[in-house]
Amino acid sequence: MRCPFCGDTSSQVKDSRPAEDHSAIRRRRFCPECGARFTTFERVQLRELTVLKKNGRRVPFDRDKMAHSIHMAVRKRAIEPERIERMVSAIVRQLESQGETEIASDRIGETVMQALAGIDTVAYVRFASVYRNFSDASDFETFVQELRPPQVEGPENPDDA
Repeated sequence: MRCPFCGDTSSQVKDSRPAEDHSAIRRRRFCPECGARFTTFERVQLRELTVLKKNGRRVPFDRDKMAHSIHMAVRKRAIEPERIERMVSAIVRQLESQGETEIASDRIGETVMQALAGIDTVAYVRFASVYRNFSDASDFETFVQELRPPQVEGPENPDDA
């Protein structure tokens, strides 16, 4: 492991333990060259995923890019970072376990939206606005109307029933 401070490759592991969600190994490292201490996380990767973009390009799946998008959607919301990390890990495991090495970007976006919908409606709408490329307020209105349950027609005055 290369030291992020001096670039030396002879770092030593001082402590290893499972991360909070048990989906990664957390390692405390020490660089004998510069004396710096740093933490790394190791995750199991079932297969190399490739994202098939809408324009036909293929790019390697980037867990950190997806996590950054989710963090932007939940910014300033009362959601614990551990819950977000568990959600990101669950999405990655779901994508890796589908048996395909190429995944359409649409499917990734829909999977993230589905996960956000279960956590926070505002974050869900924020992510959707970028993912679905909302261009004006009417796009938000239409999307939010789809979120609301249909109004049940009934008597105007509940006492009339």
